Amino acid sequence: MKIIILVLSLFCLQSTFALEPLGENEMGQVLGQGGVYLSGDITINAEGGPLNASGDGNPAIWQATCDTSSSDNKRCGARLAVNTVENGGWLVLDNIRGRFSFEGLTLKTRMIDSGFDGDGATFDNSVLEIGLPNTISYGDVSFTLANSSQARPTDAGFNQTDIFSVNINGDVSLHGNLLIFPTGTP
Repeated sequence: MKIIILVLSLFCLQSTFALEPLGENEMGQVLGQGGVYLSGDITINAEGGPLNASGDGNPAIWQATCDTSSSDNKRCGARLAVNTVENGGWLVLDNIRGRFSFEGLTLKTRMIDSGFDGDGATFDNSVLEIGLPNTISYGDVSFTLANSSQARPTDAGFNQTDIFSVNINGDVSLHGNLLIFPTGTP
């Protein structure tokens, strides 16, 4: 008998909380928060990499493995080259590979109208707030910072000087927010 009363009570509760349409005036009174919550798992060239010299006079070929036994594993990761001077000079992140994962990166706008040692009131504008995730996990992530004469290793006259290389394994804890302030007038 108690079970039947409990089941009937649940059905009654469910009907009292039904969804109802809101009118325009009622919607105007609803407050909420906007934003985006992101999680990601990004793997770059864990199972092979970009072009590699074939060694037999043919054009470069895709390298199927990036292990240390490879004859040219220094060019096995992704490459990002930025032209730092109008006629030459490239800043390069080379040999980028590994796994990055995170949970809880947030994006939203935030009004700055106070604080910042009095500068907030003067600024009185919205900024983009990037909420840092609590933890970023790195799995065999590596990259090399270098300067180069050309954007691509296959370009004529290519010459590159490696500045330093990084290899990261494990977790990094991040706390706080990154604020991006607009410049100029829209």
